[in-house]
Amino acid sequence: MSAPENVPSAAEPANGSAPEAVVLPTAEPTADPAAAVPAPVAATGRRLPRAVGVALATAGLLAVTATSAAVTVAVGKPDPRPAVAAAPAKTSPSASASASASVGASPTAAASAVPTVPTVAPTTAVPTPAAPAPRPTSTLKGSVSGGRHDGDLRYFLLPIPDGGESYGPPDGMKLTDDEVAELFGNQDGIMRILGSYGYKDAASRMYRTADGKAEVTVTLLHLGSTSSASEFVKGYTMKLDPIEIDGDRNAHGYVRKPKQQAYTGSMTGISSQGDVQYTIDVDVKGTPDKALLSELMKRQREWLSSGG
Repeated sequence: MSAPENVPSAAEPANGSAPEAVVLPTAEPTADPAAAVPAPVAATGRRLPRAVGVALATAGLLAVTATSAAVTVAVGKPDPRPAVAAAPAKTSPSASASASASVGASPTAAASAVPTVPTVAPTTAVPTPAAPAPRPTSTLKGSVSGGRHDGDLRYFLLPIPDGGESYGPPDGMKLTDDEVAELFGNQDGIMRILGSYGYKDAASRMYRTADGKAEVTVTLLHLGSTSSASEFVKGYTMKLDPIEIDGDRNAHGYVRKPKQQAYTGSMTGISSQGDVQYTIDVDVKGTPDKALLSELMKRQREWLSSGG
């Protein structure tokens, strides 16, 4: 989540003016412009835990090893030993003459007497494709009634689409107070401000889409009531170019276009459903298409509404 410009004040959560926050500078990429989307980094600049990066690297190594093993084939070889002809048995002169006559009369029969060396055709073992590993079944539980969400907040994170790759635990992560404060640029009093809106907890999940073209980060804040979440969204602004979120007139959308198409651009959508405020960040190569963000916001809104 990118650092917001303003959030509602603690004294007047509904209508009070919001203090200006410190917006963390966003450095332009210095990597080769032809490179793909950079390694997973949350839109705030908060990097994933080191253990996650190590796990990804290890998984990649294992995948290479497995692929190499799969293409190894076994080729059968013919027997290298030469065939040995049997020694002729001693026969009488008449028998020899008879045999000679028979050979002369029937060359085919003589040829058939020569031992035939069997030819062993090489065999190739065709590797059987391994079945894809099933997606782990989540054990998280949650329910929603009248806009009130109960259970594990991670349950309400937008599900990862088929083929998507999770960065970190597939179920997402609960955020500590320090991590939540970092999402808002560590501005003074942010946890006190959140507390005035009945803040309970937060959860986040980051994944890469199946086509590898986008990285999506979903962050949920569980607040005290539907009205608290709605008022919080009203005062949540950012120092980026605004864009419209289709289908949600109460949402805020922002875009950061890259200076070059080879660099990474980003979009952020902010809204609420019931007592949960949600933010979706999308990082893509080149200029982002707001249609993707609008679709993700719609899916998250529906997921929070139905509870799955």
